[in-house]
Amino acid sequence: MQSEDQETWLEHYRFEKYLLDLCIVTLEQGGVTSNVLTRQFLPPIDAWGVPKYPEKTLILPPGANLIPGLRSFIQGNQTALHSPDTWLGTWINPFTRCCHVDITEIYHNLDEARREALKRNQVLALYNFKHNQTVYLHAEPLLVSDMRALEKL
Repeated sequence: MQSEDQETWLEHYRFEKYLLDLCIVTLEQGGVTSNVLTRQFLPPIDAWGVPKYPEKTLILPPGANLIPGLRSFIQGNQTALHSPDTWLGTWINPFTRCCHVDITEIYHNLDEARREALKRNQVLALYNFKHNQTVYLHAEPLLVSDMRALEKL
């Protein structure tokens, strides 16, 4: 039988392992979407991820240690991340190499996803999980400086 202290440490270690898994998959695949409550990663479904609250998006600079940012983001957004149909999303911008961390909603139709994203402003791109496809809402930037300017919107 486990004591309360053991359960507390076990949960802490499971959370730390989840953070490590998020970081590894983000760096290996350029991003990941997962359910914070179940700690399960979204399988490659034919759907589009859209930041639900783009004003809450955390942008980490290239080469940053992702763990402190992810930990802080999850702890600071628990209510939203525990809401139905919301996911934790990470995405490494291929132009700037910045890592975006956000609260993601999933849409099965590209046109609907685009409409929702445009209403919210501040959304740079949509991502299709199955086809590993990024659709930029504005013209695809030609220069890294253009993308950095968009990230600051």
